[in-house]
Amino acid sequence: MHLAYPTVLAVLLFCVGLYGVLARRNAILVLMSVELMLNAVNLNLVAVDVWLRDTLHAGQALTLFTIAIAAAEIGIGLAIVLMVYRNRGTPDVDKLRDTAEGSPAEPADPDATASAQKAEATA
Repeated sequence: MHLAYPTVLAVLLFCVGLYGVLARRNAILVLMSVELMLNAVNLNLVAVDVWLRDTLHAGQALTLFTIAIAAAEIGIGLAIVLMVYRNRGTPDVDKLRDTAEGSPAEPADPDATASAQKAEATA
């Protein structure tokens, strides 16, 4: 087996994932693009492991570790995206960035914010 074929495929997958991370605004699509990039790395690990004919199969072991980390990352990431969507109403990454910096329309007085929230709750 030539090492070039899976390597080129992995580079193409990684480039598609990188484009998805840089160009997309939807947080779920960004998470899917990160997963695509991780799968490209996994493909490279397995291809190099087969090419080197490693007796310990270190590339395959590292791939299993990467898959476990990716599963945990996607679980936590989706939970965060769902909570943000419930609170803000949008999964748009640009709007999340704006809310993190703070809106100038927010009142500076914390008591006014608390009383406004109580008024909303009773209405």
